[in-house]
Amino acid sequence: MAGGHDKVYPPEHEDLLTAIIATGAAISEMPLGHVPRARDFPRRNRLISGAALGVVVVEAALRSGSLITARMAAEQGREVFAVPGSPLDPRAAGTNDLIKQGATLITEASEIIQAVEPIMGRPLELREPDEDPLASEPDTSERARIIGLLGPTPVLLDDLIRMAEASPAVVRTVLLELELAGRLERHGGGLVSLI
Repeated sequence: MAGGHDKVYPPEHEDLLTAIIATGAAISEMPLGHVPRARDFPRRNRLISGAALGVVVVEAALRSGSLITARMAAEQGREVFAVPGSPLDPRAAGTNDLIKQGATLITEASEIIQAVEPIMGRPLELREPDEDPLASEPDTSERARIIGLLGPTPVLLDDLIRMAEASPAVVRTVLLELELAGRLERHGGGLVSLI
């Protein structure tokens, strides 16, 4: 966490923090009462990379907090993985640059497992998701609710999922439908808006 344990940012992620703490932990080097500032987030990224065996960067522009985390991971001797993207897409410029700098190019989870198994010293199993892929088909009311939350002002995908009270798979399905219909614009940083 970038702030103190009692200063969750953004505040609407308090439920997420509670769910994480139920089976994991929340780490912060800041004292109780510390409200996170912009400069605290890159420092927090050092903790994220330090607590992991490796870092996977899926999408990042050339100036991205994800790239700060990847740089810190490399400095800490952690594995750095990157998912390649179109050379024409500015949202993939950072990940493509990581690959040029020596990050491991990956396209599926099994490649990550192959890389970290020797570090773990034991075999890891890749499990299929519990979610039924057919269950991600949105019904009419879910589709209408998700579209109703969109407008010309970009909204963060995570916020859209929270406000829609739908599964991430359902929200992504609706967004894909809108994109294929030419009605959705994707912005950097996981933001989307209606055209």
